[in-house]
Amino acid sequence: MAEAASGRGEVTIQSFTGGSFAQNTLLVACARTRAAIVIDPGAATSQLLRAARAGEYRIDQIVLTHAHLDHVEGVADAQRQTGAPILLHRADQPLYDAAPQQAEWFGQRMDPLPPVDGSLTEGDAVQFGECELAVRFTPGHAPGHVILVGDGVAIVGDCVFAGSIGRTDLPGGDLGQLMHSIRTQILTLPDATTLFPGHGPETTVGHERVSNPFLVPQFGGSAFA
Repeated sequence: MAEAASGRGEVTIQSFTGGSFAQNTLLVACARTRAAIVIDPGAATSQLLRAARAGEYRIDQIVLTHAHLDHVEGVADAQRQTGAPILLHRADQPLYDAAPQQAEWFGQRMDPLPPVDGSLTEGDAVQFGECELAVRFTPGHAPGHVILVGDGVAIVGDCVFAGSIGRTDLPGGDLGQLMHSIRTQILTLPDATTLFPGHGPETTVGHERVSNPFLVPQFGGSAFA
């Protein structure tokens, strides 16, 4: 579990990894009020929900960085158990609606997902208790991909990983857009910012700036627009 200040209160971030995609489902909570959000409920959603109950967290919202299968396969379970509204960028609504078809590509079966309740837009803030995370629009891995940024932390979905970047060969992917999103929305954050990706371990902006082999050759680790 990682802790950092965000907005007006202290945020705690717990990551739960599961499934064949080894996807990270995040429980992000306001430490003082116990209000929380679930980010990208995937295969480890049941584990997260048990931890939320044990920690007496109140889950207020289900927030999706994007709507690829591995990031939404636990949405129905999370919504059923918490009643929390589901938030997604409008540009990823077609991917969300096509989740059963996405599952078929990988030999799986999925029922249609529950309706989305609200949209995420550049410049919005997701609030929970005394804390908030700013929404940044970061297309490239998916048309409606967003990241969520607080003081010293950023939940970056599948934009960038420790030593890698998100794939762009799926429908709606665009390498040029992804690189633009990374250099303008992630590399512009302070080097000490901890990044919580959708797969793999945590990292920092500074580490990826100087060592990520997908970024350094193209951009020299710089943050230019």
